Amino acid sequence: MEVEIKLRLPDAAAHRRLSSFLAPCLLRTDAPARPLAAAAAAQRDVRLYGTDDRDPSRAALTLKRRPRIDAGVSRVEEVVEPLDPALALTCVDNPARLDAVDSPIVRLVSDEYGVGGDKAPFVCLGGFRNTRGVYELEEGEGQGLVLELDETHFDFGTNYELECETAEPDQAKEVLERLLTVAGVPYEYSRSNKFACFMAGKLLP
Repeated sequence: MEVEIKLRLPDAAAHRRLSSFLAPCLLRTDAPARPLAAAAAAQRDVRLYGTDDRDPSRAALTLKRRPRIDAGVSRVEEVVEPLDPALALTCVDNPARLDAVDSPIVRLVSDEYGVGGDKAPFVCLGGFRNTRGVYELEEGEGQGLVLELDETHFDFGTNYELECETAEPDQAKEVLERLLTVAGVPYEYSRSNKFACFMAGKLLP
């Protein structure tokens, strides 16, 4: 079970302000990643990492299901498997090739959702890009918390969000809310995830 704090930022200006405020704590900026959804029954996708979609540095097969978001705390069942980048590209071009991948995720999806094979083949629903700044708080009661500042580009708009995976969501949320207040950055609790926005075809709160 993945548990995250998800706080939505209103616009690019808020994203820039928070990015500047957190700059001393920057660990890395992840290269743009393009998740490609394979079905709607659950968020199951092939993720390509790198600046060039046709030459990714790494790839992963992921499964997220049964998501719940309440007051900015997201809980979702998540499984992630590394995937050979060349094989990932083949599956992106021809999603039906996922049937041949030796993967617990593929087997689980076939067993529980009936996806795969000729009757219900894997299909590509599209994708979006996410650029992530990763920061680690070094002082105070939030010391050691790793924050992820996302800028997600969809065909229909851009979403800005601060996330923090944690085993103590109530405490972490308080730390993040105080940090945003000190930084002068407006926010609201996220009520939907990136995949829900993608499937809806519009930015959701």
